[in-house]
Amino acid sequence: MKQLVMVLTAAVMTVGMTQASFADADRAKLDDRLNSARETIEEVMHTPDKSIPRGILAGAACVVVVPHYKKGAFIVGAEYGQGVATCRTPHGWSAPVFVQLTGGSFGWQIGGSSTDLVLVAMNHDGLEHMLHNKFKLGADAAASAGPVGRDAQAGTDWKLNAEFLTYSRQKGLFAGLDLSGTVLAQNTDDTRTFYGSDIPFSNVLTGGVPTPPDARAFVHTVAHYFVVAKDH
Repeated sequence: MKQLVMVLTAAVMTVGMTQASFADADRAKLDDRLNSARETIEEVMHTPDKSIPRGILAGAACVVVVPHYKKGAFIVGAEYGQGVATCRTPHGWSAPVFVQLTGGSFGWQIGGSSTDLVLVAMNHDGLEHMLHNKFKLGADAAASAGPVGRDAQAGTDWKLNAEFLTYSRQKGLFAGLDLSGTVLAQNTDDTRTFYGSDIPFSNVLTGGVPTPPDARAFVHTVAHYFVVAKDH
């Protein structure tokens, strides 16, 4: 009987250690994603004369970064990426939530690529879409390829219509990108893993949750570049 108890105790301990190791691995994966998102913002803003214009940086309501967005195709295209998002609040940029971007295309095509994406919500409507479970760019939320150049005099179409401006970076090139038809959705599993419980996205993105230490570098990087211009 004593031996049976010892065996069962050892089994329980093994299961507990295994679950803990899986949790640590999942958390490390999310930390890597946050770091990749931070590096993407840094690299985009250091692209000479091809970064996000200052007016867009100042007017952004939310920022979504999807590092290493995968796009592959063999007859039927498939697109998939995991990213992070933060929104501007009266007290600074919010703690991040985790999101996923998916899409598809049809036609005769063979190939594949990996691209870093940046999506910028430009108004209250874009923010409201961020707070919901999921939405389709170009259908549920108006989206357009964003202008580039730090002092670019962008046209007025995006100011009037676009809820989201979309950008891509691949092999050192940075430009606006049409992501119409792709779906941006909450990744509740990753957000739960990161925060340790189910927290509504609206609570996080409106500033109701403190930024965890692991996410501060990403949020600080967004805050550094997406600043409101001071009057001169």
